Amino acid sequence: MCLRARSAPVSLPPELSAALTAGGRSSRFGQDKALAKLGGLTLLERAAGSLEGAGLRLLVAPPGRYVLPGWLGVPDTRPGEGPLAGLEAALAEVAARRGAGWVALCGVDQPALTPAYWAALWAARAVPGTLAVQALDPQGRAQPLAALYHTALRPRLTAMLDGGERRLRLAAPPEATATVAGLPGGVFSNVNRPEDLAALERQLGIGRLGEG
Repeated sequence: MCLRARSAPVSLPPELSAALTAGGRSSRFGQDKALAKLGGLTLLERAAGSLEGAGLRLLVAPPGRYVLPGWLGVPDTRPGEGPLAGLEAALAEVAARRGAGWVALCGVDQPALTPAYWAALWAARAVPGTLAVQALDPQGRAQPLAALYHTALRPRLTAMLDGGERRLRLAAPPEATATVAGLPGGVFSNVNRPEDLAALERQLGIGRLGEG
């Protein structure tokens, strides 16, 4: 089922958990893009900022690589196997600490996301039978790396990964995935290469202030 985005409070509910994945190799960027700066903040800090209201915040990354106040470090249990493995680790950690519930998965290369984005997805989770909520960009493409997932999906993810599947877009069955359309196009900016960062700077009208 696809819902249209509506105005929603920008404060996130404490029952929502957040998982920020920052374990990639940044091969296309040429350096650790999590630490690249945009407007005086790292991409890691900007992505985390959109989820500050979540009750439990997990940083899925190699131990000791980053320090992010207010976020609990969680090691990727399957290093190098992509965001699907990061989601599996996050769902396991949330289930152990909080029981069943919803997790907002976010990649570090998505620094333009906002609390309003997550609030719109949160509102769509109430559709009966929903286990995942994904936004649709202006071209109608689902965004699985900036989405909500329920902890009930963990056994499915484990079976997929054990079987060699790595595609995050298959994390939830289509019939259990709600989609949200009508969100501002700018929030979908994705930074994979230096030129992507430069384009986002121009879009936001800011520079990499304070970058050494």
